[in-house]
Amino acid sequence: MEPSAAAEEEEEEEMPLTAASGPAGCQLFGYVGIEAVLDQMKIKTMKTGFEFNIMVVGQSGLGKSTMVNTLFKSKVSRKASQPGQEERIPKTVQVQSVTHVIEEKGVKMKLTVTDTPGFGDQINNENCWDPIIKYINEQYERYLREEVLITRKRKIPDTRVHGCVYFVPPTGHWLRPLDLEFMQRLSKIVNVVPVIAKADTLTLEERAEFKQRIQEDLKTHAISVYPQEDFDQDPDDRLLNDRIREKIPFAVVGADQEHQVNGKRVLGRKTKWGIIEVENPAHCEFPLLRDLLIRSHLQDLKDITHNVHYESYRVRRLNESNRAALSPLNGLPGKGEGSSNL
Repeated sequence: MEPSAAAEEEEEEEMPLTAASGPAGCQLFGYVGIEAVLDQMKIKTMKTGFEFNIMVVGQSGLGKSTMVNTLFKSKVSRKASQPGQEERIPKTVQVQSVTHVIEEKGVKMKLTVTDTPGFGDQINNENCWDPIIKYINEQYERYLREEVLITRKRKIPDTRVHGCVYFVPPTGHWLRPLDLEFMQRLSKIVNVVPVIAKADTLTLEERAEFKQRIQEDLKTHAISVYPQEDFDQDPDDRLLNDRIREKIPFAVVGADQEHQVNGKRVLGRKTKWGIIEVENPAHCEFPLLRDLLIRSHLQDLKDITHNVHYESYRVRRLNESNRAALSPLNGLPGKGEGSSNL
């Protein structure tokens, strides 16, 4: 073997003494402590808490308030925060928000529940979605105005709607034109999760057939509900979301009262035939909805809201602002147009 070749072989053998590169990146030969960043993130989150904003939409009497209370096992709905007040159906759609701070095992969550009483309750429901669209866009605008300030807050208050749960009446037929029109418009600006309300009024066969019809309706009208297939990046996430998409819309039953079943206290609804346990997957799909909104996809809901829906709004608004600031003749600020709308 030639001297130069032998020297090169020795150098190749000495290289792995510090590190060896591979398909997974740099290989470490001792504990560095990188994993401690997870503990740092957890401690910081526990100290500062986080925000989550959910909107519920549907006709009166579908159990929206009860469902929200069941989700968070607290009296967090609009009705629960206004005890003693007579419930009246408004003549127009009103958007009402209630904010609570919920703490569990040291983790604080600032929860805002936005209800839309009056939606779909009138004889003429034309454009009844306008106040809802306006409210969602107003929250994007509020966040954008804070973001474009020269001196801005370290943490911008987030009032943007992260998820909208749409309650479909348990008719057992096809989706109503109102349902289709609403989800078609709202799915473009917010994460929409459709659910079949009061699913205990349907038999298991009727429920399965109704879900299939709704899925066909959504596909026919190109309505992309959450979790959106276009945003699946990781193969594992795609597999999980595919299983969720097969179940959507979730057939749910809400209940905020406990009953005794086999010596255990369970949340459920009492009927002539027995207790419907809302947290029992054999009785309804409420556990799937809870897992999606809280236990598995809460952060993803917030990420898609920020990176997709808010980003689309931000780009559109900044483009509008730039066009308004430029003169159509010479591309220079025109009279009265020198400042941005933002």
